Amino acid sequence: MDAVLLSWVATSYLLAAAMFLVPFGKLADIEGRKKLFIYGIWIYTISSLLCAVAWSEFTLIGFRIIQGIGSSMIFGTAVAILTSVFPPGERGRALGISVAAVYLGLSVGPSVGGVLTHHLGWRSVFYVNVPLGLLIIWFVQWQLRGEWAGARGERLDYAGSILYGASLFAIMFGFSRLPDLTGWIVLGAGLVLLIAFISRQLRVENPVINMGLFVRNTVFAFSNLAALINYSATFAVAFLLSLYLQYVIGYDAQQAGLVLVAQPVVMAIFSPFAGRLSDRVEPRIVASIGMSLTVVGLVLLIFLEADTGLPYIITSLMILGLGFALFSSPNTNAIMSAVEKRNYGVSSATVATMRLIGQVMSMGIAMLVFAVIIGRVEITHEHSDEFLRSSRIAFIIFSVLCTLGVFASLARGRMHAKPEDKNLTG
Repeated sequence: MDAVLLSWVATSYLLAAAMFLVPFGKLADIEGRKKLFIYGIWIYTISSLLCAVAWSEFTLIGFRIIQGIGSSMIFGTAVAILTSVFPPGERGRALGISVAAVYLGLSVGPSVGGVLTHHLGWRSVFYVNVPLGLLIIWFVQWQLRGEWAGARGERLDYAGSILYGASLFAIMFGFSRLPDLTGWIVLGAGLVLLIAFISRQLRVENPVINMGLFVRNTVFAFSNLAALINYSATFAVAFLLSLYLQYVIGYDAQQAGLVLVAQPVVMAIFSPFAGRLSDRVEPRIVASIGMSLTVVGLVLLIFLEADTGLPYIITSLMILGLGFALFSSPNTNAIMSAVEKRNYGVSSATVATMRLIGQVMSMGIAMLVFAVIIGRVEITHEHSDEFLRSSRIAFIIFSVLCTLGVFASLARGRMHAKPEDKNLTG
């Protein structure tokens, strides 16, 4: 595959997941979060097996779409289940552990994938999901007690769900096709569909998304905006660095993966600490410090050269890892603590949607820069100069985005009441 088609192996999964996250989050609030969670793991496990036996690039992308639908059921309910179980005073710690696991999975993926691909071929990356998926299903069925459905009795707005999915697909697909004319046309159509979706949600009795959460709840609105910006500025970093380490430095896939593991190690160590801290300190302060550190890490990556030393790269990754850790769990804690129990599923899905839209936008920015600077060619050592120039531009864009995200993070309101507020209300 060329670089642009290769990106669709990741983008197709992200698109499908993003389209279904919020509708499935609402359905989980109605039918039961554990039920949707189990369905999602089954679909993800079966589609992983299908990806492993894919016989062409297009069947692989097709099975990745099914895998994305399954993951939307998982990530649309997981945080909601945790929030349902843990009280506010312990929620930050629980979400910190959860965020550590999510980031560890997202970041260790390239590392473990590099080792598996190097020794067993790329299909092994999907085969390994099958026994893990079956193990998770056993744990959920026999160890996860109870069921949670905060909006039982409500009806799912199917027409609104279709409008939502179509608008999100058009926006994300259109963005990924820029600067082509078709990209602008599809993006414009997506915005029109999004306006139609919002208009419908303001009228129906049981909306997919309660738009009042964004209009009247500043903590919820700005925390989601900060998450969107953070993921838009960071997701493509692992993709770019993986290519840099292999085609500029000359590492094989396994060596590149082992270097990239520096970031998730730091994230895994500090995410639970950051979550606990957000139970006592305003999440906007902790998260904003984290995003500021992320800016520092991104700025350092702007200066990568063909002869940059490994300690410089690892230091940059560790700073990014610390920034991610301090941002994510406090930000998620702020979002989930800002809504009522009946909206936990939708809010959990919204958090995951911000992550996925941000990931697609991040890859879209990288691919847009590639299309302009390199063109539709396979990334090889012969194109290392053009690749370095493209990466430098992408890291500049990401640094500016993340700087704007710091202000969005600071703009949210207070989550913890002041002592005098408690005296007035208690």
